[in-house]
Amino acid sequence: MKKIGIACGRFQIFHNEHLQYVLAAKEKSDHLIVGITAPDPSVSPVESEDTNRTEAASNPCTYYERFKMIESVLLEQGLARDEFDIVPYPIGRPELIKYYVPEGATHYVTILDPWGHCKNQRLRDMGYDVQVLWDDKPKGISSSMLRGLIAEGRDWRQYVPEATYRFILENGIDQRIKKLIEETE
Repeated sequence: MKKIGIACGRFQIFHNEHLQYVLAAKEKSDHLIVGITAPDPSVSPVESEDTNRTEAASNPCTYYERFKMIESVLLEQGLARDEFDIVPYPIGRPELIKYYVPEGATHYVTILDPWGHCKNQRLRDMGYDVQVLWDDKPKGISSSMLRGLIAEGRDWRQYVPEATYRFILENGIDQRIKKLIEETE
């Protein structure tokens, strides 16, 4: 029987540390499911451990855009399309996760902040098989940092896979980020 692993995140925008996490989960799995959290941020609950998760400026990419961005990055990394799936992953409503991923899959998490601790505990409380890939590793890159660099017109290319960089520019997401951040200031 194939070992199915799950790596989840909001991925607003998919950067090099996200890629490291997803590839680490794939190394432990025959088949990887990438779960995109907050597929519709307008119905995602505000989380006390990460209160800006639902703000418009924190969610510049649609679910579909994140799907296509992650797919292009993983293909560029040499994964075959039949080695992974990408699905919505409603971590804000964990009772619904069972409708999106197979029973018995291993949920791989990283714990880099209070939100990571919350996700880990939430999944364990739901009875899922959870394995921590790394705990309290310093965050070198964050999507918030990248969105800030983009909004300021500063260099951000080195922090993301090439496929992410191309996708953001080709789809005008950099301009959307600038506009969303300007509207919040």
